[in-house]
Amino acid sequence: MSGTILEMSEITKSFPGVKALDNVNLNVEKGEIHALIGENGAGKSTLMKVLSGVHPYGSYSGDIILNGKKCDFKDINQSEALGIVIIHQELALIPELSIAENIFLGNEQASRGIVHWNETITKTKELLKKVGLNISPKVQIKDIGVGQQQLVEIAKALSKDVKLLILDEPTSALNEEDSQNLLNLLLDFKKQGITSILISHKLKELIKVSDRITILRDGKTIETLTLDEDEISEDRIIKGMVGRDLSNLFPVRNPNIGEVLFEVENWSAYHPVNSDRQILFDVKFNVRKGEIIGIAGLMGAGRTELAMSIFGKSYGKKITGKAYKNGVEIDIKNVGRAIENGIAYVSENRKEFGLILIESVKNNITLAGLHQVSNNSILNSNEEVKVAESIKSKINIKAPTIYQKALNLSGGNQQKVVLGKWIYTDPEILILDEPTRGIDVGAKFEIYKIINELADKGKSIIMISSELPELLGMCDRIYTMAEGKITGEVNKQDANQEILMKYMTEDWRA
Repeated sequence: MSGTILEMSEITKSFPGVKALDNVNLNVEKGEIHALIGENGAGKSTLMKVLSGVHPYGSYSGDIILNGKKCDFKDINQSEALGIVIIHQELALIPELSIAENIFLGNEQASRGIVHWNETITKTKELLKKVGLNISPKVQIKDIGVGQQQLVEIAKALSKDVKLLILDEPTSALNEEDSQNLLNLLLDFKKQGITSILISHKLKELIKVSDRITILRDGKTIETLTLDEDEISEDRIIKGMVGRDLSNLFPVRNPNIGEVLFEVENWSAYHPVNSDRQILFDVKFNVRKGEIIGIAGLMGAGRTELAMSIFGKSYGKKITGKAYKNGVEIDIKNVGRAIENGIAYVSENRKEFGLILIESVKNNITLAGLHQVSNNSILNSNEEVKVAESIKSKINIKAPTIYQKALNLSGGNQQKVVLGKWIYTDPEILILDEPTRGIDVGAKFEIYKIINELADKGKSIIMISSELPELLGMCDRIYTMAEGKITGEVNKQDANQEILMKYMTEDWRA
């Protein structure tokens, strides 16, 4: 490393009702991978949006010094012109356009209004080679996986002659192999002299690749740790993030498991577009009262497809099989019937399927149970306020008021709102699909406690997660899936990562 490339000094930024950044300082050296970590709502993404011009000069106080010169970015174009490129957690790609069109969108290889497609394709191939993506530039974004889309975003950044690359939760939606490939790519960039700022909640990844780690908490800079000088451990980082020790990442629970409440038999389904392609094959499982079961599987195993098809057949075609509650077959042919039968589903994509982002916390919480705060289809506003305040307090949603819009909440608090919405419907069976994805360890612990409390009340919990330690720490039994089939069932006392991975990757068909 050779000197400072970036210095952010005394950065303060406020939104209505909350101070997001409070005199934050950040110093980044040339050619390093600098990790930025903190709980959801700590101010990480806001700080990077200030740096990249998303939050323009004048909307915050403090100084940005890039290569020794003060910068007052009015918009993202000005920051990109100096080599600062940010890749947001929600990828900014257009599904219906090709890889080449996405990479050069807004930066077209053209003259006199005419795009030079041969030049565009040639340059795209060069960029894809740099990120290790062997795929045609003409393929549409909608036809490639999330891991490949992340590499396209990085190729797009490289097309802008990037000097400082900012990645916000780049591996949150990736499997282990794709995550490792991306981290290796960052290490290659480091050798080429590209500086990276990496935001992630995956502590093992940060410790593995970062040169320094800056911790934010409640909008303030807590400390910056240097990997080859300080004693770095996950426990130390967690303490800096949350201000306390989390000696056990999973809350203690003494399960009181009853009789089988919900079971599925011979459940099969076909792809919603390609109706000749079967995606689920004779799936069979059950969950008892007060029990938390896990469903483990690699990407593409069919876990989300199973969950959504059970929740009112909201995914798939030609769905067959039977569902039982307390031994009696139930009708779950649509979402309304599923809810009437006590089933709730928390989607892995909270922003698209879990929340109405432009609506308030109050409106989101009561959305699935409006009939409970209505009389003759007339909404009782006072009762709605009481319900929202009660849920907000019960599950500790950190928002100034129940009138705060969901889009202004941190990821962890958005997830709590989604949980609160379904808790209000008082479900008997709660399906949780990646309930802690993109959430920091402190918020995870709070959500784990909520899940345990629901199980203690006799609710049946079905938990899907890509993080095997999470399933091992939370679940009483774990089913494994591969290629649309249940491949194994393991009790908590017998489960470990090796056994689960074996069932997730090998062919264990009956």
